[in-house]
Amino acid sequence: MDKRAVALRTLGLLDLTNLNDDCVERDVIDLCARTVHDGVNVAAVCVWSPFVALSRDELDDNGVRVATVANFPHGSTDLKRAVAETRKSVADGAHEVDVVLPYVAWLAGDRETAKNLVAACKAACGANTHLKVILETGELKSRENIMEAARDAIAAGADFIKTSTGKVAVSATIEAAKAMLAVIRETDRPVGFKAAGGIRTLEDAAAYLLAADKIMGTDWVSPETFRFGASGLLDDLLVYTGGA
Repeated sequence: MDKRAVALRTLGLLDLTNLNDDCVERDVIDLCARTVHDGVNVAAVCVWSPFVALSRDELDDNGVRVATVANFPHGSTDLKRAVAETRKSVADGAHEVDVVLPYVAWLAGDRETAKNLVAACKAACGANTHLKVILETGELKSRENIMEAARDAIAAGADFIKTSTGKVAVSATIEAAKAMLAVIRETDRPVGFKAAGGIRTLEDAAAYLLAADKIMGTDWVSPETFRFGASGLLDDLLVYTGGA
């Protein structure tokens, strides 16, 4: 493995993330300052909704997108609240909203409520904001559940499907990623994939890229189709790129 090449490839796919409970404005400013390295941009920053406008100001149209979260992290069935959060984030300038599928309700058999919430949030995104749907695959557990939830999210309008919030015991796994990618491959419109939760090293990232290359083809992965959501991964990547 050409570690530098893989690190540079991964860097351009990174949603540099701070969703810590104690995050403050200074942390977001510092995060935005770390988005460009030797001319390579990360794909996005992912921050709490109150920091969307600040992030837009800090990034100053440098090509890095601003992502935020809604219905996060518990995946409530409160459709009105999720839609209100989404609308506020879009109004503040979010390019992407990562919404948590109501996975507890979904597991209890209430798939319609889950799909309706995703569809309503997609409508709230409008034409220019992408909706990334967090399945919380560690709670769905089985490959069958993960694939069915992915199909439901896509049917409801998801632009991306995402593994995890990073707030539960089991976050992203290669097995979950392969199941999600298999559903994307069978889908008749473009849908992206985001791996998030517990991805901290170049070796972790390389395993997900290999899975995507095998399932989707070596020319599929790009910032428009594939993301890593991580906070600690950047430091490991910079070891191999020579950045700081």
